[in-house]
Amino acid sequence: MTAPLLEAARAAFGLDLTTEQAAACERYAILLAEWNGRLNLTAIRDPEEVRRKHFLDSFSCALAFAVPPESLVDVGSGAGFPGLALKILYPNLRLTLVESVGKKAKFIELVVQDLGLKDVTVLPRRAEEVGQDPAHRAAYQWAVARAVAQLPVLAEYLLPLVQVGGAMLAQKGSSAPQEARAAGRALQTLGGGPPRLVPVAIPGLSDERFLVIAEKLRPTPAQYPRLPGTPAKKPL
Repeated sequence: MTAPLLEAARAAFGLDLTTEQAAACERYAILLAEWNGRLNLTAIRDPEEVRRKHFLDSFSCALAFAVPPESLVDVGSGAGFPGLALKILYPNLRLTLVESVGKKAKFIELVVQDLGLKDVTVLPRRAEEVGQDPAHRAAYQWAVARAVAQLPVLAEYLLPLVQVGGAMLAQKGSSAPQEARAAGRALQTLGGGPPRLVPVAIPGLSDERFLVIAEKLRPTPAQYPRLPGTPAKKPL
């Protein structure tokens, strides 16, 4: 995977990975394959699909960053994407990964230890709980997520974690324009600005992809996020 990943990351996103970074991705992919059968971490199992739909898809977040991010929280991280891939890309990143499913959180911790990654925190908790925790509320420059929830729900998970002047980033498919239109009220209520869509092209994949970005303009009101489960049941 190493050489094709280096070439694709450079061609698609202008990223120049070192051989050490590519090797770390290779090791991550090996761990994912080894543990996937036992823990059912991801439905994506083919090595080429892992390269495209996990690593390159994660690296596409770089299109949103004018400069390398200093702090980032990945909500609903699953097997660690996009957060851990971004940590490999940006070694100085202060990273927190929120994953409520215990077995997935333990796998993320295993990868962190195996790769020797520093300044990484794994939280096996609900996003709503983390968003009300003073240690994490308004503590990050970026909050990111992919394939977690519809955008109005996702905004309630992400924006409380972001500093004013920071931003939330949602990785979305073809539904992104419709979801962005539907999320205007939620974003405004939570202190966010209007959403901006960045088209993403992953080499070898034809399906539509977008980054949906909303800047944090004002502090999120204290009542948000609401109790666990409420944002999904009663979206703003």
